[in-house]
Order: sequence, then C-alpha cells, then structure tokens
Amino acid sequence: MLDMKQGTPVEILLVEDNPGDVRLTIEGLKEGKVKNNLHVVGDGVEALAFLRKEGKYGDVVCPDLILLDWNLPKKNGREVLEEIKEDEVLRHIPVVVLTTSKAEQDILKAYSLHANCYITKPVDLDQFIAVVESIEDFWFTIVKLPRDAQE
Repeated sequence: MLDMKQGTPVEILLVEDNPGDVRLTIEGLKEGKVKNNLHVVGDGVEALAFLRKEGKYGDVVCPDLILLDWNLPKKNGREVLEEIKEDEVLRHIPVVVLTTSKAEQDILKAYSLHANCYITKPVDLDQFIAVVESIEDFWFTIVKLPRDAQE
C-alpha cells in the first residue's frame, strides 16, 4: 500500500498537451501537502509508451495516479483510457480525466471505460490550482492506493 508517512514521493503521470495547463498543474502540486514526482507527456502515444516502459521510458517508475486530458493529439484520451483499463498490468492505476469538455457523452464514455473520476478544468487560475490540490489531497491522503503491482 502507498504510505504517505514514509515520505516516499508519489508518482504522478500528467498526460497533457497544453503547456499552460501543465504549468498550472505543476503549481497546484507544488502548493499541495504531498511530496510527488510529476512526469509529463504531451500525447496519447507517448503516455502509453511511458506506461509500458518502452523506448526512452525503459527506466521510469509506474505512476500511482494518472491525470489524463481527454482531447490529445495522436491518440486521444478515450483511446488511452481504454488501453490502460484493458491492460492487466496497468488497470490498477487510478485515472483521473481532467479536461475542458463538459459534454455529457464524454462524461458517460469516460465512466464506461472505467475512469476513476471525471473533472472539468476550471478556466480561472485559482480554481484550477484548487482543483489540482483537491485531487492530490483526495487521492494521496484519503484514498488507499496499492503501490506498483509490477514491483
């Protein structure tokens, strides 16, 4: 189990193609209570390579949480989520869909593909940072998560 008291940083994979949202997420995590290592990839193909430890990602650690944008280049968030949840090795990793889309069909699709939660990104800077802090607080201080099943 992931134990925050041992001081081991949590591993977070952010799959986001918008540099502004990457900066805001970094800012929100910096202001949070939990020590973390944030890994950032900019598209769905790269996200799956990271998760499968392919190519330049051969030595990365499996993330404890994935923050997944829905509208990504190369392979969109729906496709990435579907591949993660169909993979025996990866399906245990919680996936938070963090996107600008408020479309009901996107929300339904995310949950039908077994997203752990769906959050619409606020437009306001302070609200965005507060949302990131809330995600961190919930997933790393309230919820009990398993450590990497590959270890």
